[in-house]
Amino acid sequence: MPGPVNALSLDVEEWFQVWNLRGVIRREDWDRFESRVALGTTRFLELLAAAGARATFFFLGWVAERRPELVRAARDAGHEIACHGYDHRLLTEMSPDEFRADLRRTRDLLAALSGGPVLGYRAPSFSLRSETAWALDVLREEGFRYDSSVFPVRRRRYGMPQAPPHPYRHEGGLLEFPLLTLATPLGRLPAAGGGYLRLFPVAVIEAALRRMNAAGHPGVIYLHPWELDPAQPRLGGVPPLRAFLHRVNLSRTETKLRRLLEGRSFVPIGELPGSLARMP
Repeated sequence: MPGPVNALSLDVEEWFQVWNLRGVIRREDWDRFESRVALGTTRFLELLAAAGARATFFFLGWVAERRPELVRAARDAGHEIACHGYDHRLLTEMSPDEFRADLRRTRDLLAALSGGPVLGYRAPSFSLRSETAWALDVLREEGFRYDSSVFPVRRRRYGMPQAPPHPYRHEGGLLEFPLLTLATPLGRLPAAGGGYLRLFPVAVIEAALRRMNAAGHPGVIYLHPWELDPAQPRLGGVPPLRAFLHRVNLSRTETKLRRLLEGRSFVPIGELPGSLARMP
C-alpha cells in the first residue's frame, strides 16, 4: 500500500479487566465472568485481513493462559505478539522486583505460545509515568527492544506531557513509540484510538495521523477487543462517568476502524521503518 506507514495495536484483555470496572469487579472474581475476548479479537483479525493490514497484539498473560488459540491465530496471520503484563496490574502498584517477575512470566508464556521472541511492551492503562520510569531499565535488562506505553498528554491517571509526541530513544537505548496525539492551541489532544476513537469524530484521528506523517513520523493507534463487542454485559453499580467512558459509541467502533484502515498502510510496531525493534 502506498503512503506513510503507521502502526495499529490491540491490547488483548477481557471486558471485565478494564480500569473503569475496577470498583465493581474484584480480581479474584475474574474467572466467574463470561469470557468474550475471542469475539473482539477474532473480529479484529478479520478486519485486518480484509484490509491487508498487520498489527501488534499486546497480550495479557492471564488471557494467553486461558485462550492460547488467540495467540496462535494472531501469530499465524503474521501479526506481532507483544507483552501487556500478566493481569493488568499497573506499574504504580508494583515494585521493580514485582514488575520483573510479572514481565518474565508473561514474556516466557507468550514466547512459548508464539514460537518467537517477544520484544515489545505496553503498560496496562499507560501507567508508565515519571514516577514509574524505573520500569524502562527493567525492560532493557530483560531484553525488550521497545516500549509503547507513553501517552504524551496530561491526564489524572496517566500521561507524560513532557515526552516527545513521536518515536524516540530513552536513555540506555530502549525505543519508545508513544501513542498518537494531535497538537491544538490548548495543548495535545489524545487521538490514539480506544476510547478517544469512540468519543471523537474519526476525522480527529485522521487529522492527527496526517500531521504526524507530514512530520515524517508514524502514528500509533490502539484498540481493545471489548470495543468491538457492543453486546457485552452491562453491570450495575458502576459510577456514571466510568460507565459512560466504557460504553460510549461501542456500536460505532467497527465502522470507524474500517474508515481508518481504508487506503492506509498499517504494520506491527516492531516493523516500523528504521525501528530498532525490528525483529532479527
